[in-house]
Amino acid sequence: MTPPEDPEDGTAITGISPLAVSSCPVETLRIRPDFLAAARARRQSMPAFLLQARKRGPSEPPAPLIRIGFTASKKVGNAVARNRAKRRLRAIAQEILPTNGTPGWDYVLIARARETAQRPYADLLRDLTHALSKTHR
Repeated sequence: MTPPEDPEDGTAITGISPLAVSSCPVETLRIRPDFLAAARARRQSMPAFLLQARKRGPSEPPAPLIRIGFTASKKVGNAVARNRAKRRLRAIAQEILPTNGTPGWDYVLIARARETAQRPYADLLRDLTHALSKTHR
């Protein structure tokens, strides 16, 4: 079986977005102290999510690394709704952070009830780009 063809230019679809490839690696935050440190730093509120961002200190992981975490509380809904919201946040982060994120920073995206899952995807992308530019002013 051959892979599906891209209708515009006839090339095979690889499943890897060209925007997802970057010279700056992106890593996922996994431990609670990293989330708590980001919560004490800068915040930028957007309609569908809250962005928390902090510059890492010299004793933390190397500077050319961007780290990102995702949170959806029970206020967002049941497990299905929380997972859907986090999936959407992961998708926009994968597209925007390699190009607009700043190496040496940690970011946490917090989902909002009803808004994260229902907001149009293009608006989510614009919101994250805008939030990152405001955070780094």
